[in-house]
Amino acid sequence: MAKKKTTTKQEMPTFEEALSNLQSIVGQLEEGELGLEESLEQYEKGTGLLRHCFSVLKNAEQRIELLTGEDAQGNLETEPFDASATLDQREQSAGRRKQNKSASTKEDEAAGRNLFGE
Repeated sequence: MAKKKTTTKQEMPTFEEALSNLQSIVGQLEEGELGLEESLEQYEKGTGLLRHCFSVLKNAEQRIELLTGEDAQGNLETEPFDASATLDQREQSAGRRKQNKSASTKEDEAAGRNLFGE
């Protein structure tokens, strides 16, 4: 009879499971009803889950590619995702999207009126 192989390392939870567990731990700690020892155990477990979540997010970010266009043969062209470049682009384009409110809109807001005249 073949023996079942045991693993010493626990199976890591999915991102969603880890986040849910982390939220539960935070709730328990915020309630303040746990004893000191159990609070410390939950805190340690929570920090491990937090590290796991950050690791999963970092790996996911590295797998994301931006669709940049299409070549002459119809193949999609991609480039690696660069979060810092995206942030810079977002900051630059934010200025272009801002629109000044018209004088009548400002007057309506100051008077406490809305779209329905209330």
